[in-house]
Amino acid sequence: MTSIILSIIKHAKGQELFSKVCDHLNLLEKDYFGLTHWESPSSKTWIDPAKELRKQATGGKYEFTFNVRFYPPDPAQLTEDLTRYCLCLQLRKDIMSGVLPCSFVTLSLLGSYTVQSELGEYDPETHGEDYVKDLNLAPGQTKELEEKVMELHRTYRSMSPAQADMLYLENAKKLAMYGVDLHQAKDLEGVDITLGVCSSGLMVYKDKLRINRFPWPKVLKISYKRSSFFIKIRASEQEQYESTIGFKLPNYKAAKKLWKVCVEHHTFFRVSTVEPPSSRRFLVLGSKFRYSGRTQAQSRQASSMIDRPAPRFTRSASKRLSRNLDGGMCDVRMYLTLLTFRESSHYEVPVTFCCYSWRCCSCIHWTGMVC
Repeated sequence: MTSIILSIIKHAKGQELFSKVCDHLNLLEKDYFGLTHWESPSSKTWIDPAKELRKQATGGKYEFTFNVRFYPPDPAQLTEDLTRYCLCLQLRKDIMSGVLPCSFVTLSLLGSYTVQSELGEYDPETHGEDYVKDLNLAPGQTKELEEKVMELHRTYRSMSPAQADMLYLENAKKLAMYGVDLHQAKDLEGVDITLGVCSSGLMVYKDKLRINRFPWPKVLKISYKRSSFFIKIRASEQEQYESTIGFKLPNYKAAKKLWKVCVEHHTFFRVSTVEPPSSRRFLVLGSKFRYSGRTQAQSRQASSMIDRPAPRFTRSASKRLSRNLDGGMCDVRMYLTLLTFRESSHYEVPVTFCCYSWRCCSCIHWTGMVC
């Protein structure tokens, strides 16, 4: 268990806190990650790194989480094992929360790679029987699943933790909902649907089945007006004219949030470079939002220039439940909590790192992933 203090000025922007977290993690390939603010257990907003944190914390609640923002279509192209391990942690959380549904076979396979990554090669003297029962492997975890995971795990020989992580990602990336950011909506006939944004485009789901897909190369324009969201589609070979398709979101804020997520994903995965924002001041109609981070192409180029020894980090077995400082029960996988706040010119944030759990003392309360 280690403790550090993060000192952040009151007018700090999102980028400052994000950079401090990445520096502590020793994470260089950070363009795939970001900070989120949760307005409710099911509604999150990504923190704009160019804006002040205090202006993005609604209701005076300084609660943020550190998550994967852009899921790489090919995790093998990530340079460092540390980055891949952080992605594995996020995917495990996605599975546990139901965001990333899996079949029994896939859960068993992914679970076996998790055990290999965290516990190493099977040793009957060290592990004994039922050695995975306290590990968080799946929602509604069953004895049958645990037995299948152990059966697979016992067959692995000379597989390093990094290799186990890579195999985990190679299988997880094939899942239908891998990296899909979901938004509840209605079609123009008022039928409930779900819109999903991912690296390849915009997906439309009904009753958990994909009914339509709009790849980014076919999308000419994305816009919103009030609570309506529109996409303009390029004409196909069989069509003569371009078409515009509309969807109804719950409110204006939800429509704008979906629009921003689409802009960010399209820019990150489809554009080579991002132009710096103009410093000229003139009348602007509509939203001034622009994605200001590096694109995937720029991130890959920067990753190819990483010249340092592979960072050393510790993988610790993720127990299903662990007692927190108050004697209650908490998940220790990926959460950082800042519990106290001092009213001064700085935010003083003492942070304690334990396994995958970050604890601190500040009323900026935020939860994050730890490697």
